[in-house]
Amino acid sequence: MDLFSLSWTALRTAVAELPDEDFAQPSGCAGWLVRDLVCHLVIDAQDVLITLVTPADTEPTRDAVTYWHVAGTPPTGDDPLDALTVRLAAAYEEPKLLKFHLDDVGSAAGRAAELADPARRVATQDMVLTAGDYLSAYVLEWTLHHLDLTAHLTGVEGPPAEGLARTRAMLEEIAGAGFPASFSDTDALLVGTGRRAPTGPEKSELGALAARLPLVLG
Repeated sequence: MDLFSLSWTALRTAVAELPDEDFAQPSGCAGWLVRDLVCHLVIDAQDVLITLVTPADTEPTRDAVTYWHVAGTPPTGDDPLDALTVRLAAAYEEPKLLKFHLDDVGSAAGRAAELADPARRVATQDMVLTAGDYLSAYVLEWTLHHLDLTAHLTGVEGPPAEGLARTRAMLEEIAGAGFPASFSDTDALLVGTGRRAPTGPEKSELGALAARLPLVLG
């Protein structure tokens, strides 16, 4: 629960401190500018709020790791929902409006997470999880999108080390294998999720795992 708050606060702070011109720069998400990514974060925050007030009375069917499924192909930005996000982001016109909305809804999501009973069962996307597992799953979401935010920007603080380490551990559980110890947490996440291709030496170190990458999470 604390790691959710740490990761989410760091990501929202990074967005709040961006100069307006950075919103027109590309992000680490295929087909999305920084403004599109920030709009997606607003939608994510809404999803957190909705899920935390959607109780379930059945046993959990997923946990923080099995919440994620591995898709067959990387996103191209052409998916209808992705395209809708781009249109919504453009409708804000001014970065300050996006910043305000993320701060408004994002702060509410953060407060809801702090107040949530970690043992309470919640429902989302035909899954049942404890609130604690659901929020833990989102550490991965915030960390990867923090890397996406900073992918083409300079002078922007990256994700907290604790979030990077936890996200790497989750990705290794999803992969069923560990990344080489020589890989930093950031490099393991970027290469593991296809955000950059491995170098020749990295590919050699990955061994059999290289053939199973990237892990496209959804």
